[in-house]
Amino acid sequence: MMMTTTTTKNYIFSRHYLNKHFHAKAWGVLFLLLFIPLFASAQSVEGTSYYLPKAVARFTIKVEKTQYTPGRLATYAPRYLKKNVQQEATVTYRLIGMDMTQLAVPDTAKHFQLIIEKKRSINKVTRGDNGQLLAINADAQPMEVVTPTFTPAPRPRPINPKDLMSEEILNAGSNAKMAELTAREIYDIRDSRNQLSRGEADFMPKDGAQLRMMLANLDRQEQGLSQLFEGVVTRDTTWTTIDFLPTTEGQEVLFRLSKHLGLVDKDDLSGVPYYINVEDHHTAATQQPAPANKKEDKNDIGLRVSQPGKITMTVHCDNQTIGTYELSAPQFGTVESLSGDLFGRKNSSRIILDPLTGSIRTIEAIPVD
Repeated sequence: MMMTTTTTKNYIFSRHYLNKHFHAKAWGVLFLLLFIPLFASAQSVEGTSYYLPKAVARFTIKVEKTQYTPGRLATYAPRYLKKNVQQEATVTYRLIGMDMTQLAVPDTAKHFQLIIEKKRSINKVTRGDNGQLLAINADAQPMEVVTPTFTPAPRPRPINPKDLMSEEILNAGSNAKMAELTAREIYDIRDSRNQLSRGEADFMPKDGAQLRMMLANLDRQEQGLSQLFEGVVTRDTTWTTIDFLPTTEGQEVLFRLSKHLGLVDKDDLSGVPYYINVEDHHTAATQQPAPANKKEDKNDIGLRVSQPGKITMTVHCDNQTIGTYELSAPQFGTVESLSGDLFGRKNSSRIILDPLTGSIRTIEAIPVD
């Protein structure tokens, strides 16, 4: 029993001793944990990540759609109007124009960290919503992207041939009889117009304005009745945007256009290929590799700007040039480093970059208050 009691007392004493010393050490560790972040924060260097841009060419492809609907009396056109007209409905497409607009997107291969030290007078770094660097110590706005849109002209009200038919034509018992009577009406309209033009009509207009109105009315009647033989042609224009990212010199398919389907996928062989050829003019200086034993530059704060290269893009089809476009493309140029000495304690700098190329647009010295 005594051994048991002694053991119990020793156990109680040991736990009390350990708890006392444990709490003392714990407070010491907690003290260090609380103050270490403060020390680290005081010694840390703030940084801002950013991207430089790469150029994208946005092409607006303008295509005209022509739809032909044959007339009800098309088969009788050769006989009565001496015209050969199409007997089947058709839809065709053709390219009528192209435009190009330059855009900029972040180049993930040009992601940098701007180090903002206390000894540097950098109080503002302006970036776009996409992380692209726009300015240092200045406000700047990214280039506004305006996508061209086509606004069609108002269409004239279509002519309904039935509104121009006489009672005799409407009551014709067959298409053959209707064609004969309609053709006769068309020739009568032409005769009336010729008489008015020559001044030989039984009822001549009082003045030039009335003459023009009468001639326009006769033209409308002939056009409406002729639709029964010649059919109706309607034209629509569509604008489609295609973004192209040039990366290397060479040629590739930009888009394909089918005469009967319009714009199709680049790999759809039903369309005729329109190629784009990229030519690099090598205007940017060749980037020199850094020496292996180069010492660390203490003034390198991670500030980089682009020196874009000049390229020419030519779109062609069947040996016919559709358009030639020039572009300042950062991906064909070099990246230059700007020294941190530009942002000293006494004199600093205000730098604004070109939002399309990432090159320096303006740089000016500013005093530090």
